[in-house]
Amino acid sequence: MVLPLNPFAAACVRFVADALGQPAALFSPTAPPRPEMGDFAVGVFPAARALKAPPPALAARAAAAFVATDVLAEATAAGPFINFRVRRPALFRHIIDGTLIPDIGHGETVCIDFSSPNISKHLAYHHIRSTVIGHALANIYRALGYRVVGINHLGDWGTTHGMLLAAYARWGAPEPLTITALNDLYVRFRAEMAENPALETEGREWFFRLENGDAEARRVWSQFRAVSLAEFETIYEALGIHFDEIKGESEYEADIPEVIAMLEERGLLSQSQGATVVDLSDADMPPMLIRKQDGATLYGTRDLAAAIYRHRAYRFSRSLYVVDRGQALHFRQLVEVLSRAGFPWAEKLAHVPFGLVRIGGKKTGTRTGNVVLLKEVLAEAEDKSRARIAEANPEMDPALLASAARAVGLGAVVFANLSTQREKDVDFSWTDVLSWEGDSGPYIQYAHARTASVLRRAGETLDTEACDTALLDGDPEWALALKLADLGDVTRRAAEQDEPHTVSRYLLDVCALFSRWYTAGNQDPARRILGADAATRQARLALCAATQRALRQGLALLGIAAPDAM
Repeated sequence: MVLPLNPFAAACVRFVADALGQPAALFSPTAPPRPEMGDFAVGVFPAARALKAPPPALAARAAAAFVATDVLAEATAAGPFINFRVRRPALFRHIIDGTLIPDIGHGETVCIDFSSPNISKHLAYHHIRSTVIGHALANIYRALGYRVVGINHLGDWGTTHGMLLAAYARWGAPEPLTITALNDLYVRFRAEMAENPALETEGREWFFRLENGDAEARRVWSQFRAVSLAEFETIYEALGIHFDEIKGESEYEADIPEVIAMLEERGLLSQSQGATVVDLSDADMPPMLIRKQDGATLYGTRDLAAAIYRHRAYRFSRSLYVVDRGQALHFRQLVEVLSRAGFPWAEKLAHVPFGLVRIGGKKTGTRTGNVVLLKEVLAEAEDKSRARIAEANPEMDPALLASAARAVGLGAVVFANLSTQREKDVDFSWTDVLSWEGDSGPYIQYAHARTASVLRRAGETLDTEACDTALLDGDPEWALALKLADLGDVTRRAAEQDEPHTVSRYLLDVCALFSRWYTAGNQDPARRILGADAATRQARLALCAATQRALRQGLALLGIAAPDAM
């Protein structure tokens, strides 16, 4: 365990560790089962094992030694736990003025390989899983102070591209040359290949020509690649995604001889049915294919070259591959081969798997044409949001309406893919993806817009330094403040687990607590944020601004905009 980033929770842990003479890393804070019991609880079970004493006795001993500090007001023993109450004005001051996501990654680099579509095919809706999960992780690591290298490792090499070249040679170039036409050409080739298996050989032969520098193959392939990149960029731009490196598999072509020679030199290569492989049977894995019988290389070979290049170029602390769980074996093989080749940094590679997108209970795929296009979903989401916002705000400026519609529509789509644990499968439904109801992106964006509305309606300058946090004495205010103080630890936990869902759930909790506080004034006018007393109003506005900041930061972690009006 490491100390919490929340300084109040950290103070609880340090007190228990010092009182019992044990390392702070043994202890972790939690919330007591009921709010009236305290703000934080620390169990002493690890110390009980080390000191060979009953946990309740150790908790009582530590609590008896407590002396109040500027952040901790009270400590009481409750069985094997010590319950703490913190000084409320100090925690309010922390969330109003403090840095909620501290810099803990300074000097470390994380490479994140995400999105990585195949060229000559549309970005289909199922591509959004890798794209938005990887983008969220990049944002999360950057917020924590890491240097992040976002990498789009394009699938622009391999037999599938040979198939497209073979289709082009048979039926000619589609006019106009668009990604839709290229995708149709590919689907047609796959369909006819099912009836005429000899076409598969043609595809392999064309890729062999491409790999060996055939001028015509390279010329046509370059056209296909350029058309694809142009369309990809329009979608990435809409989603606010920018990569630090865009490299196709093809760009590692020159490195392949060096990789194969290195594996040969280290005695890792063998022959299997005419193919060159690395035998991994002693690790209970099938062999990793390095070169096919016809001499063509595979994406695994190119992944070896890419991993070596990335470590040379970036000296990463971690290198993540945000790829669906069906590729788990491939990444196990990749790490194993690099380890056997003598690269100690291979253990820093990690596969970040995620579940599949299904339509009608079936896996989507361009090979069958069973796809929903991502650009169509984004456009539909924006249109629906524009209509709904216009209905609620008929006087909204057209430019502001357009901006809000895009932010809310895209937010709905992105959040729909980050609101559940990433390894769960997702069943595509237009209703669910575009929903504004319940646990949705627009629900969180609306809470942010509401905080902005409160601050606008206040019509006064907010002086957070001068406000008296002791005036924030309501239970709903306190529950919200405790949750806001958790943002740093939530962000770190999301990075440790490579799980953006952690941030999503946190934001929903913040929204629920803010709503409870906001609506408390409906029953008791004295609890209204914009109440009559000037000093109390300033303190409540400061808490409202802190909530707005946390929601905005949290949405930014997920790659979602935070509009001020909806």
